[in-house]
Amino acid sequence: MNISQAVIRRIEELCGERNLSINALSNISGITQSTVNDIMSGKTYNAGIGTIKKLCDGLGISVRSFFDSELFVNLEQEIK
Repeated sequence: MNISQAVIRRIEELCGERNLSINALSNISGITQSTVNDIMSGKTYNAGIGTIKKLCDGLGISVRSFFDSELFVNLEQEIK
Protein backbone atom coordinates (compact mmCIF):
# COMPACT_ATOMS: atom_id res chain seq x y z
CA MET A 1 0.00 0.00 0.00
CA ASN A 2 1.28 3.48 -0.78
CA ILE A 3 0.71 6.66 1.23
CA SER A 4 -2.13 7.86 -0.99
CA GLN A 5 -4.03 4.59 -0.60
CA ALA A 6 -3.45 4.65 3.16
CA VAL A 7 -4.79 8.21 3.44
CA ILE A 8 -7.89 7.28 1.45
CA ARG A 9 -8.56 4.21 3.59
CA ARG A 10 -8.01 6.19 6.80
CA ILE A 11 -10.46 8.89 5.71
CA GLU A 12 -13.02 6.20 4.81
CA GLU A 13 -12.45 4.53 8.17
CA LEU A 14 -12.88 7.75 10.15
CA CYS A 15 -15.96 8.84 8.18
CA GLY A 16 -17.48 5.40 8.68
CA GLU A 17 -16.93 5.59 12.44
CA ARG A 18 -18.70 8.94 12.51
CA ASN A 19 -21.38 8.09 9.94
CA LEU A 20 -20.19 10.97 7.75
CA SER A 21 -20.36 11.19 3.99
CA ILE A 22 -17.42 12.58 2.06
CA ASN A 23 -19.59 15.62 1.28
CA ALA A 24 -20.28 16.17 4.99
CA LEU A 25 -16.56 15.86 5.74
CA SER A 26 -15.85 18.48 3.09
CA ASN A 27 -18.38 20.85 4.65
CA ILE A 28 -17.18 20.50 8.25
CA SER A 29 -13.52 20.72 7.22
CA GLY A 30 -13.85 23.79 5.02
CA ILE A 31 -12.26 21.97 2.09
CA THR A 32 -13.86 22.13 -1.32
CA GLN A 33 -15.78 19.08 -2.43
CA SER A 34 -13.60 18.81 -5.53
CA THR A 35 -10.42 18.67 -3.42
CA VAL A 36 -11.82 15.92 -1.21
CA ASN A 37 -13.08 14.05 -4.29
CA ASP A 38 -9.64 14.31 -5.90
CA ILE A 39 -8.02 12.85 -2.77
CA MET A 40 -10.56 10.05 -2.49
CA SER A 41 -10.33 9.12 -6.18
CA GLY A 42 -6.54 9.06 -6.09
CA LYS A 43 -6.32 11.93 -8.58
CA THR A 44 -4.40 13.87 -5.93
CA TYR A 45 -1.58 11.52 -5.01
CA ASN A 46 0.03 13.68 -2.34
CA ALA A 47 -2.50 15.46 -0.11
CA GLY A 48 -0.70 18.29 1.66
CA ILE A 49 -0.33 18.30 5.42
CA GLY A 50 -2.41 21.50 5.57
CA THR A 51 -5.29 19.67 3.91
CA ILE A 52 -4.86 16.69 6.23
CA LYS A 53 -4.88 19.11 9.21
CA LYS A 54 -8.17 20.66 8.03
CA LEU A 55 -9.69 17.20 7.63
CA CYS A 56 -8.53 16.33 11.13
CA ASP A 57 -10.02 19.55 12.51
CA GLY A 58 -13.33 18.68 10.88
CA LEU A 59 -13.18 15.18 12.32
CA GLY A 60 -12.24 16.51 15.76
CA ILE A 61 -8.93 14.63 15.94
CA SER A 62 -5.25 15.50 15.95
CA VAL A 63 -2.92 14.90 13.03
CA ARG A 64 -1.14 12.44 15.29
CA SER A 65 -4.38 10.49 15.76
CA PHE A 66 -4.95 10.47 12.01
CA PHE A 67 -1.61 8.80 11.36
CA ASP A 68 -1.82 6.55 14.44
CA SER A 69 -3.17 3.63 12.43
CA GLU A 70 -1.82 0.30 11.26
CA LEU A 71 -2.46 1.55 7.72
CA PHE A 72 0.69 3.67 7.96
CA VAL A 73 3.02 1.02 9.42
CA ASN A 74 4.29 -0.86 6.38
CA LEU A 75 3.98 1.56 3.49
CA GLU A 76 5.74 0.96 0.21
CA GLN A 77 9.09 2.64 -0.29
CA GLU A 78 8.45 5.91 -2.15
CA ILE A 79 12.02 6.41 -3.36
CA LYS A 80 13.10 3.72 -5.76
